Amino acid sequence: MSALLEVQGLVKHFPILRGVLQRVSGHVHAVDGVDFAIAPGETLCLVGESGCGKSTVGKLILRLIEPTAGSIRLGGRDITALGAEAMRTERRHVQMVFQDPYASLNPRLTAGAIVAEPLENYGEVSAADRQDRVVKLLERVGLRAEAMRRYPFEFSGGQRQRLGIARALALNPKLIVADEPVSALDVSVQAQVLNLLMDLQEEYGLAYLFVSHDLGVVEHIGHRIAVMYLGRIVELADKATLFRAPQHPYTQALIAAAPLPDPRRKRDKLVIEGDVPSPINPPSGCHFHTRCPHAAPRCRQEAPKLKPIATGHVVSCHLHDRP
Repeated sequence: MSALLEVQGLVKHFPILRGVLQRVSGHVHAVDGVDFAIAPGETLCLVGESGCGKSTVGKLILRLIEPTAGSIRLGGRDITALGAEAMRTERRHVQMVFQDPYASLNPRLTAGAIVAEPLENYGEVSAADRQDRVVKLLERVGLRAEAMRRYPFEFSGGQRQRLGIARALALNPKLIVADEPVSALDVSVQAQVLNLLMDLQEEYGLAYLFVSHDLGVVEHIGHRIAVMYLGRIVELADKATLFRAPQHPYTQALIAAAPLPDPRRKRDKLVIEGDVPSPINPPSGCHFHTRCPHAAPRCRQEAPKLKPIATGHVVSCHLHDRP
């Protein structure tokens, strides 16, 4: 199956401006060469510690921020350098669900106006049919029709996120970028929203780029998982393979740190010492070598490339270089 989204060599460096003249004194290496693809109807999860560049990747795909280098192809079309008008046309095929279900909604608009806004902007349906479309969208995400007259502050956190999902669905997109959509919700509500997203995926054939730091969440919703560290993907595999046999030391440490639901089960702890290096001055070679228990001199000098070690399983680590 051909990919719906293809990302190759994606880079984003934010300049650091200092002084009255705002001269560039350095760069924040937020995303440092990322490659992946998403098939129609698939969920690819981006996992990693806070500050590793996950959310930045999502914003780059929607061109909410401009990439420093690399290419983004949506449905086979290169959208990396499209102008504002051309990108506006493509953006109807890819929408976003934001992390904060309150800050992402206009507090001055009713729920009905929030969901209707994309339809009005793109002239998707006539004014006469717009209200019926809004009602169907609200009901599909679990909100009543009368909710369209209420304002965001009148909803709970879970209801506000459902409203954000309804807005994202308004234009019948092919891909939704979900930026930690359940991290601000109670655990019981998280499960409801995750199950809603999975039901919508099956019903509409949606593809998701799902950004999260919670391994339990991605194990529930993901098909494939990409692990990021300091702007780079260090391992990518299908969900079952990654949790059964993680190959990168960082992935192993993440899984070892996750709590087990059964207190009688024990798991070997893999402790990573030190702090995450600054993205302003990332380490040479492998970015993880400053904390890796297996680091060798080569790791400090040469950055490993993503290499296949099995079908659909790629790892960026010199430990897996074939002789």
